[in-house]
Amino acid sequence: MKKLKTDILILGSGGAGLFAALHAHQRDPKLSITVAVKGLLGKCGCTRMVQGGYNVALAEGDSVERHFMDTIEGGKWLPDQELAWTLVSVAVERIHELENELGCFFDRNPDGTVHQKAFAGQTFDRTVHKGDLTGIEIINRLAEQVWARGINRLEEHRAVEFIKNSSGDALAGVLMIDMRSGEFVLVQAQAVLLATGGGPTMYKFHTPSGDKTCDGMAMALRAGLTLRDMEMVQFHPTGLIAGAHTRITGTIIEEGLRGSGGYLLNGAGERFMGNYDPRGERATRDIVSRGMYEEMRAGRVGPRGGLYITMRHLDSAMVRRMFKGMVERCADCGFDLVSGLVDVVPTAHYMMGGVAFATDCTTDLPGLFVAGEDSGGVHGANRLGGNGVANSTVFGGIAGDAMPQWVKANGEFHEPDPHVIDAAVACCRAPLARPAGDLNAIREALYEAMWDDVGIVRDAASLQRAAGKLDELEARLDSAGVESGDHPEQHHVAFHLGEHLERLDGVRRHHASDDLIFGRIGGVRQDLGQVGGWLRGAVAVDDLAVGDAEHPCAKIRPVALEGCQAAGRRHQDVLHDVLRVARPACAGISDQGGTN
Repeated sequence: MKKLKTDILILGSGGAGLFAALHAHQRDPKLSITVAVKGLLGKCGCTRMVQGGYNVALAEGDSVERHFMDTIEGGKWLPDQELAWTLVSVAVERIHELENELGCFFDRNPDGTVHQKAFAGQTFDRTVHKGDLTGIEIINRLAEQVWARGINRLEEHRAVEFIKNSSGDALAGVLMIDMRSGEFVLVQAQAVLLATGGGPTMYKFHTPSGDKTCDGMAMALRAGLTLRDMEMVQFHPTGLIAGAHTRITGTIIEEGLRGSGGYLLNGAGERFMGNYDPRGERATRDIVSRGMYEEMRAGRVGPRGGLYITMRHLDSAMVRRMFKGMVERCADCGFDLVSGLVDVVPTAHYMMGGVAFATDCTTDLPGLFVAGEDSGGVHGANRLGGNGVANSTVFGGIAGDAMPQWVKANGEFHEPDPHVIDAAVACCRAPLARPAGDLNAIREALYEAMWDDVGIVRDAASLQRAAGKLDELEARLDSAGVESGDHPEQHHVAFHLGEHLERLDGVRRHHASDDLIFGRIGGVRQDLGQVGGWLRGAVAVDDLAVGDAEHPCAKIRPVALEGCQAAGRRHQDVLHDVLRVARPACAGISDQGGTN
């Protein structure tokens, strides 16, 4: 087994990982810093795929406080308020850093100020952008700076397990696989940043890049860390329907189209969002997705089974100028975005949940930091469009500042536990010892099960069906293997499925309890209603509670409601009003956070 040492190991090369690398290098250039990524640095991951933009309070009339309240209200009052305040306040510093230090060119107004466009769910137009290809601009500049500084990189390396020391109280390193050769690589590090990204790619329609499997979260769960808010999956309202033959189906038609006045139409050509929210198409993503889903359930769909977005009532020159990338993408799939109809469907987009962490990106495992979509608590029950790339860059930079300080004060190279390494290697090699199975069939069955029963609208019956289907799929996967001579893709499909099913096994324990999941999320519990769940507290999966990573339990975390005003009253007053209404539904929750 190949062995490497680095002071700081960063898993992931999206906005969080690259910002962390640059900040860590700036803090202490003498430290060895290594970025490990499944693909090629600067060419893979989800930040590069960002179309819409970056939310930040810059313009006259806007404020950090206003951005904060939009974030809190958009998240149904469930964001961790310290994390949310950190997001919106540091975003101002970070956008100037992107422009003035890293060289990003964002669109500007005629007077030279940064142009900020409208995004749904916000009370001010505050989304900074580079046309509709903002992520490419950000990642290109970040990658250039990482290359220029000579930061080490392990490309096409897949992290498979956190390796602790023999006493289990500190992180010693990460076991990886060189995806080109199949060789195992043990990387010892004094500090590790988990920034692999989330990605709900277990749904039939999904937006993230194909290499996303929530494997970082699965590794964290196996390491005994708490995952919070894992039932909160965001569905972006407008995923393209381009046919089953192409991976572009499910990818985003960006939110700025609705923010600029685009209409959503049902199969009969009628606008419908006014029936679900007075903001119409500019309501938050969770509300728009549910409205679209209701239209689809009622059968008011087009020939492809979805709905439509149209810009044909708007100035065609404006649409072509502002959404050049979207116009071209639609044209590639046979649609005319400027003057026609484009078939769309809600598509799984983002995990609001993730590893529980502090504002300095530390976790409960000494030496492990987390940033970006691997982390949970920033967005509550729903993320505002434009807050995602802000989250990655804000907390990536914070992690990069914190890790050198931590290494200086606490860091050491712990000796890895050889038994943990052997067990992890055996688990990775297990598919090679089993008869080859139809992994793609298992993957397709997972897509259908999650879309049908754990999707935008859920109830107790559908979640019970899903639990049974996941048990069946897990059993099929456990008996299916890959032949050693198969194309490497088959082995990686097995990894993808294993990580998905392992993480879902923990998450479904939320859903298995009728009392735990309320209608406060992107995927709503229609059998429990809305009011009782808004301020119930963030649900956490914590395998440390039972000391067995194979059987995590669900706990209730109280919501902290300090520091803000709601309609002129303290949050506590609002909470008391809600709980008076919700108390009968809350009867099954004990004060200790378990279920009675």
